[in-house]
Amino acid sequence: MENLVENEDYYYNSQGYIVLTEKFHLKKGYCCGNGCKHCPYHYDAVPEPTRSELRSLHSNNQDGQDNSHESR
Repeated sequence: MENLVENEDYYYNSQGYIVLTEKFHLKKGYCCGNGCKHCPYHYDAVPEPTRSELRSLHSNNQDGQDNSHESR
């Protein structure tokens, strides 16, 4: 993908890492298997047991904490 737009396709977290947004992933069209924080594809390409761990973190992360993987 080219011409990424900050705060639309990605943002920087407090540690300075680039975090890809759900919108970016939807434009890409598939799960890359890297365990991205905003994966809209339920981590389909992430191998087990990591997939189950990420799905659990994602579904239980209602307190706003940043507990999941991020793209680097």
